[in-house]
Amino acid sequence: MIARVVDAPLSVAEHEDAVADKAAGAVVSFAGVVRDHDGGRSVTELEYVGHPTAEQVIVELAEEFAARPDVHAVAVSHRVGMLGIGDVALACAVSTSHRGDAFAACAELVDLVKERLPIWKRQVFTDGEEEWVACP
Repeated sequence: MIARVVDAPLSVAEHEDAVADKAAGAVVSFAGVVRDHDGGRSVTELEYVGHPTAEQVIVELAEEFAARPDVHAVAVSHRVGMLGIGDVALACAVSTSHRGDAFAACAELVDLVKERLPIWKRQVFTDGEEEWVACP
């Protein structure tokens, strides 16, 4: 199981490899990528800042999903620090026996990470203005 908050680039392929299981008929992965716009404004970069409990929260979420009877394995990481356009901010992968379960579990995991993980996002716009986006 991978469950971490890191300040280094994330690899979705690493997360997919981490959930490989002979019993798994499906692996679904997700890459949350920094885009060049938000709310109609052009974005140049993002900074993510995590609360000291962020690592504990992401581990608890991964353990919660890993304990589900239909989930074979789970891997989830969130990046902190300065990120550029195209960088992966959130990487997840889930393996299950069937595709429907894998899609559902991965989608729910992403939603819960965004809901519970104590990480703040600072967006920098092309006009030089900044905006902090609240976390849970």
